[in-house]
Parts: sequence; structure tokens; C-alpha cells
Amino acid sequence: MKKLYYSIGEVSELTSVDPHVLRYWETVFKDLRPKKNNAGNRVYRESDIEIILKLKELIQEKKYSTKGALQVLEGSDSSPDESDRMEIPLPLKKDLKEIRLFLNKLLEKL
Repeated sequence: MKKLYYSIGEVSELTSVDPHVLRYWETVFKDLRPKKNNAGNRVYRESDIEIILKLKELIQEKKYSTKGALQVLEGSDSSPDESDRMEIPLPLKKDLKEIRLFLNKLLEKL
């Protein structure tokens, strides 16, 4: 039987998303706003769990940035640019650029 409300621990177990991540996502995504009961504990509904599963897919599986996931949820961009997915550190970008130049030179010699 489905429940009307789920605790953060239950949602974490159902979705395999850590509680600290769930709390962080609440601060970033306005669609994810679980209510709090009289004791001050978060209570999630089925609709909240659906949003969490969508965020998990976008952020943890497809490697979107929070900005890209936000765009998808808001419907402003159904497929964010590659640049909105994962931030690449500057030193890594430089290394990749050097590797590309090396490979292009190697290809010219073939």
C-alpha cells in the first residue's frame, strides 16, 4: 500500500539519494519543497519523489549541472547544451586541448 507521506530516510532509501543531497536540492530546485510535520521533520509526497527521481537521472546519471537540470525542470530547455552538463576544470580543459593538438598533428602524418 502506498503511503501519503514519506520521511527523508524513506525517500533516501527509495531513491538511493543521500539525505544531505536531498536537502541541498531543496535549496536549488523550487519544485522540490517537502512540507514539514509538527515535529519539524520533512514529509515527502509521491510528487516529490517523482521530482527527485528526475533530478537523480539528470544530475547523477546524465551528468547535467544543477543549472542544466533546472532548465529541464522549468521546461525552458528540454535538452541543455553540452556546456550545461558537467563543468570541466580549467587545467583539464588545457590538457585536453594539448592532446587534441597532438592527435591532429599525428593524424596529419598518417
